[in-house]
Amino acid sequence: MTMQLAVRQFTPPTDRRLQFIKQLGVDSILLDAGAIPGETHWAFRDLLHLRTRCEDGGVRIVAIENIPRKFCERAMLGLPGRDEEIERIATTIRNIGQAGIPSLAYAWMFSYCRTSSTTRGRGGAKVTSFDMALAQNAPPSAGRIYTEDEMWANYEYFIRAIVPVAEEAGVRLALHPDDPPVESLDGVARIFRDFDAFKRAIEIVDSPVHGLHFCIGCWSEMGARVLDAIRYFGEGEKIFSVHFRDVQGTVPKFQECFVDEGNLDMAEVLKTLKEAGFTGILAPDHVPHMVGDTRWGHRARAYTIGYMKGLLKMLG
Repeated sequence: MTMQLAVRQFTPPTDRRLQFIKQLGVDSILLDAGAIPGETHWAFRDLLHLRTRCEDGGVRIVAIENIPRKFCERAMLGLPGRDEEIERIATTIRNIGQAGIPSLAYAWMFSYCRTSSTTRGRGGAKVTSFDMALAQNAPPSAGRIYTEDEMWANYEYFIRAIVPVAEEAGVRLALHPDDPPVESLDGVARIFRDFDAFKRAIEIVDSPVHGLHFCIGCWSEMGARVLDAIRYFGEGEKIFSVHFRDVQGTVPKFQECFVDEGNLDMAEVLKTLKEAGFTGILAPDHVPHMVGDTRWGHRARAYTIGYMKGLLKMLG
């Protein structure tokens, strides 16, 4: 088995989008939560229709990314009503499995944050960036301060409840890092920001369906020893999927960039993934906004996929 290229899709897929993905030589798609209807959970029939919609266009859904915050806010913050939310998430996971979709990637962060979406990158391309100096005085967004101990306790409660459901449903759960990986943001502690945190998370429940959505860009933002982390979790068969991107700089200040100009040698990253035995999903994540590009980033995604295909060809 080899690494499997996929493309992220944030909205319901159209015929033209599926055709574009096929023209890139890619047969798999990561479907973001924004493409799926639902106020409290995802229904089986909606998931099934999305799956067959993609397959009729020659593309297979290999994972769904992100649980909407409105589905899990009480569970994340340990508020009254969290058990009802967890049960609805369990229903969603069962429906994902029954619809024939093998994986759900999720994050345990209250908010994604960038302080700019118009920073200038190579050749004037617009990229996102983060500067903690601009974000550190943000008021609490959840009503009060939530500590690291609270967020860990809430995560452990959640994952112990949900892993047995995922095992029964045949759905792999892939944990994404906090982005940005800072200690706290908007008054809510962010616990998945370093190697030790992911090691601790994986050890809470020993299960073949409990693993990582390994975002190279987030690990690069951490300033972490990325290759060592790939070896540790990859050899333990705990990397289920990979976001293939990079940044320039590390927390507390960084900006996104083209895949060939970041902190890391991405050829070495791919080589290490292969040596660690990774055979899962490999997809571009955020991309710069190139001149003449669409909001989705057709040009930049095509550039990134081409770069990835070239590196994979060299690896053999």
